[in-house]
Amino acid sequence: METGQTVTPIPLWNIVVIAAIAAGIQFGWALQLSLLTPYVQTLGVPHVWAAFIWLCGPISGLVVQPIVGYSSDRCTSRIGRRRPFIAAGACFVAIAVFMIGFAKDIGHRSGDSLQNPTKPRAVAIFVTGFWILDVANNMLQGPCRAFLADLSSNDHKRMRIANAWFSFFMAVGNVLGYAAGSFSGLHKLLPFTQTTACDVYCANLKTCFIIDIVFLLSITITAITTVKETPITRKEAGDEEDNEGRSSGRAFFAELVMAFKTLKKPMWFLLLVTCLNWMAWFPFLLYDTDWMGAEVYGGKVKGSASQQKLYDEGVRAGALGLMINSIVLAFASLGLEPVSRLIGGVKNMWGVVNLILAACLAATVWVTKVAEAWRGEHGPQILTPPPTSIKTSALALFGLLGIPLA
Repeated sequence: METGQTVTPIPLWNIVVIAAIAAGIQFGWALQLSLLTPYVQTLGVPHVWAAFIWLCGPISGLVVQPIVGYSSDRCTSRIGRRRPFIAAGACFVAIAVFMIGFAKDIGHRSGDSLQNPTKPRAVAIFVTGFWILDVANNMLQGPCRAFLADLSSNDHKRMRIANAWFSFFMAVGNVLGYAAGSFSGLHKLLPFTQTTACDVYCANLKTCFIIDIVFLLSITITAITTVKETPITRKEAGDEEDNEGRSSGRAFFAELVMAFKTLKKPMWFLLLVTCLNWMAWFPFLLYDTDWMGAEVYGGKVKGSASQQKLYDEGVRAGALGLMINSIVLAFASLGLEPVSRLIGGVKNMWGVVNLILAACLAATVWVTKVAEAWRGEHGPQILTPPPTSIKTSALALFGLLGIPLA
């Protein structure tokens, strides 16, 4: 049992309220994945360089979560050891989201020209906000999971329930985020978001992020004010340090290196395949809505007004596809265990879903070629969405990819 935690059963509603923070976190992630790659190109960042901005996610996940987790385990604040990090993470998310949403406006007021396709000040504000957002999300997510473990009081059944609720609210956040990203008239709720420097697409993005700020802060304030946490003393923190770090007090990363040295060959193969798996996933996750806008719909970020409108329609269709993906993901997660028993175990299941992933990603090339052929038949200047068959095929791929993602 973790130091400082009581054995008295915690009411289930406490777990549900803390797990609900996942909806706010995932709402922001969904907006990032669906809208920010197309948005960053409107600031003048070349398409090929957009991926480098996304390096923050893996880097912050590798560095920030372990450090925050290590620090929160030993935090002796009088309001608890998890709640200070959750509150700070939510505040940094709000600041970062504001910077991203208002990057064009701030850049314009700082001297960016509307006529210049590249807006350097807006890019600097956007990139800074983007990196703060990824760091803050990782800073928020780790303590939330740790808080759920604390509330479970080392009860494995209760921990499974807590994880199930956390996953449920992640799915809720995904659906809400992708639904918001797929709606073209959201800016009408907040008319002030459309400005001289911020067009309709930008205003929709800004409105989505304002909603995200209000949603996340509301959930977080409710959680940290209604769910109490027992603080630990400096002595208890020191005892925990001795118990967990008895091997001459090695730091986390030194222990991580030591763990790698003791891995057996089957585990190395498993990690290698997982690495290749995510190398396949990330290009799709970063460019899926851009793929819909540019290759399936045939629009352009910096083309004519009609080409830009077509691109925006494709991006919103991609956000709809991601929402479908999240719904399939939720149902597939519930069915993984019984289906794996039917096909001979988890190992067979893992192999099958990796084949599904490979087939779906390969099929994106086929959908692109079919869309290009359709536009070729009707003339290269056609500025209408592709036929229903092509759109349905693309959305079906989004849905099928929810299975291996589960």
